[in-house]
Amino acid sequence: MPKVAFQGEKGAFSEDAAFRFWRSKVSPVPHRTFRDVFESVWKGRCEAGIIPIENAQTGSIHQNVDLLLEYRLSVTGEIILRIRHCLLALPGVRMRDVRRILSHPQALEQCSGFLRSQKGITSVPTHDTAGSAKMISEECQKDSAAIASARAGQDYGLAVLKRGIENHEQNYTRFLVISKKAGSPTRSAKTSVVFSLKDIPGGLYKALSVFALRDINLLKIESRPMRKGPWKYWFYLDFEGALLDSHCSRAIDHLGEITTYLKVLGSYPVGRVIE
Repeated sequence: MPKVAFQGEKGAFSEDAAFRFWRSKVSPVPHRTFRDVFESVWKGRCEAGIIPIENAQTGSIHQNVDLLLEYRLSVTGEIILRIRHCLLALPGVRMRDVRRILSHPQALEQCSGFLRSQKGITSVPTHDTAGSAKMISEECQKDSAAIASARAGQDYGLAVLKRGIENHEQNYTRFLVISKKAGSPTRSAKTSVVFSLKDIPGGLYKALSVFALRDINLLKIESRPMRKGPWKYWFYLDFEGALLDSHCSRAIDHLGEITTYLKVLGSYPVGRVIE
């Protein structure tokens, strides 16, 4: 089975996404940071990696957008996972015993409504949802709870105090698969690119026009600071279609003529939505 790098501990949502994407025919390998995931794939220790790229409620995971720019890896797939957060604690611990709730900052934000309703309880950011569950289990923290998946609770012997504590039912996270080898989908595909523009009037309009002229549907556009001086930006863009489609390849060629930098992150099949 292929080795797939993911950020977090066993029981993380990214591990679940890997099992779902490869339909359990995979060996997920935990890594502490997102950069470690990219490094592992780039250096060949894992055949692929899986990373969260955006959440329907809290937006993009900007660190991973930046890492896609930094590493010469290709996006080869995606999957969208319904995220259901649980509050986990040691068996026998009651809600009245909890003084701290640990989790990844994204999970804390996605459960902010529930957290605001818990008076006298401190939210503690950690590097990982499942890692928080593991910490409570290993350190026998009877005054703490973790926000993580039900799978993490099972993996670390924790009980579920509350289920479905996320702010919204429509809490989905989109995960991308990254690899050293580019994909070549032929239908039901999307493509992700990053580019920068000259500082001229109408620059962004001209860039987007290369898609409008060819009736290519744009799915997402977002700007990110270039960190090469103030008020300079990268633009991250997803559109329908693959580079094998002639009208898409012509659009990319046209875009290359009017941008100062252009990187195709990958063409890949449209991902399944897992409820």
